[in-house]
Amino acid sequence: QVQLVESGGGSVQAGGSLRLSCTASGGTLRRYTVGWFRQAPGKERAFVTAISWTGENTYSADSVKGRFTITRDNAIDTVFLQMNSLKLEDTAIYYCAAAWSTPQSMGLTNEGDFWGQGTQVTVSS
Repeated sequence: QVQLVESGGGSVQAGGSLRLSCTASGGTLRRYTVGWFRQAPGKERAFVTAISWTGENTYSADSVKGRFTITRDNAIDTVFLQMNSLKLEDTAIYYCAAAWSTPQSMGLTNEGDFWGQGTQVTVSS
């Protein structure tokens, strides 16, 4: 079983940037598709983006295309989410998840096999 740990959340003004990181504790992310999800107050969890274990394939929600980029560095067993041009509606708790699936499947099912505890991202005006 893989335990995921997110970091890099914080507060930023609209239009700003943040980079989130997802690492594994007690296991490795290297063979999993890893995705980012978010949950805003009063809303259901939503898929953001995911990347295949090789890093060759990604899949993203329309709401973040052109602004968020997911990458991974398997040498350091870390997945990154670079978030640019942040908007107020990006405010949420961001979770990373790992799964034995494709990025597209993760996006369509909104599911993962292993989850982190989440990191808060707050965008203010």
